[in-house]
Amino acid sequence: MSDQSTSHHPRTIRSFVLRAGRITPAQQRAFEQHWAHFGIDYEGNRRDLDALFGRRAPRVLEIGFGNGEALAWAGEHDAARDYLGVEVHRPGVGRLMNALAARDIRNVRIWNHDAVEVLQNEIGETALDEIRIWFPDPWPKKRHHKRRLIQPAFIALLATRVKPGGLLHLATDWPEYASHMREVLAAQPAWRLREGDSGEARRPAWRIETRFERRGLDLGHPVTDLLYDRVQVLPAHPRELT
Repeated sequence: MSDQSTSHHPRTIRSFVLRAGRITPAQQRAFEQHWAHFGIDYEGNRRDLDALFGRRAPRVLEIGFGNGEALAWAGEHDAARDYLGVEVHRPGVGRLMNALAARDIRNVRIWNHDAVEVLQNEIGETALDEIRIWFPDPWPKKRHHKRRLIQPAFIALLATRVKPGGLLHLATDWPEYASHMREVLAAQPAWRLREGDSGEARRPAWRIETRFERRGLDLGHPVTDLLYDRVQVLPAHPRELT
């Protein structure tokens, strides 16, 4: 690409890289057979989630669900709530859809798209009760830190999509990224740390230990869970009551 072309079409920094991962025939068939039921085609318009699920229920969004192991488990074991997932990598999306179909899980819907665009354009304000971001890419090299998903503008966007009283649940097996997460969230008045000043909590019962997490533990990576409550932010100078 020429310098002129780049200047006219600046690239947005992404928190992910679309790797040319091999999709298996079974995963490809999942798109052909199950996307119509589980998939959400990105259109850039606000979604009526009640119409999407055919009911009104608490809504949980998992961002970057990988192979969908945790999301499928949550949908199967928490039928009272509706689950939404966002993942850019097609093999993981296909694998999740096959698991949902095999276990007849009906309360999960999926975007195969960029999470930032989905949040900005397809999910309405205060539409969610919880957001889960578990083991996002830590981008450990300093020159790549700008690609990390957990950044001030993104966390501020999440606050507009989660209703007051809702939850943001972060998890990572990189201590330096955990410190970065705490620093970013500490500057956001809409989020309040639930588990004390350090933010380090034991793995909650609703987050199962996945194969990905076990690989990290086997390598000696300590896991940190960070739980933040969405709080109502008061005006900087509220009027006195009369």
